[in-house]
Amino acid sequence: MMDHADTLYEHAGGDDALHHLEELFYTKALADPILKQQFKERIASHVDHLTWFTAESFGGPDRFTRGPGFQYIIDVHRGLKITDEQRDRFVALYLEAVDESGLPDDEPFRDAVQSHVVFGSQVAQQNSWANSDSELHPIRDVPSWSWPD
Repeated sequence: MMDHADTLYEHAGGDDALHHLEELFYTKALADPILKQQFKERIASHVDHLTWFTAESFGGPDRFTRGPGFQYIIDVHRGLKITDEQRDRFVALYLEAVDESGLPDDEPFRDAVQSHVVFGSQVAQQNSWANSDSELHPIRDVPSWSWPD
C-alpha cells in the first residue's frame, strides 16, 4: 500500500505540472472535431482557470474559489447542451493529455484523476441542460478530491 501523505496537488507536481496538463488538454479540445462546438476559440484565461480549478480540487491553493468562483463554472456551462459523445470525448482527451503531460503514472493517482474528470464532466453536462436552478447539479463549491480508497 502506498503512503499518500501528500495531496494529489503535491503528487502531481503543483501548479507548473497542472498548467502544462491543462494547456495540452485545451489545445486538444480546440482541435477536436467533436468538441469544436463547445471549444470554438481560445480564451486567454481558460487554461489558468482550468489549472486553478484542478489545483484547488486536488488540495492546492483556493485561487478558483477566491477568483472566478463556482458560480462562474455553472454559468459557463449553462445552455451548452453537452451531448454524451462530447462528454465522453472530453474525458478521453483529458486522459490522453494526462498520459502526455509527464504527470505521475502510478495507478492510485491516475484513478483519482480519472474519477475527478468523469465526475466533473457529468456535472458540466447536467448543468449544460438545466433550464432552471432546480435542475442544476447540487454541487456549489469546488470539490475536494483525494486518493481513492
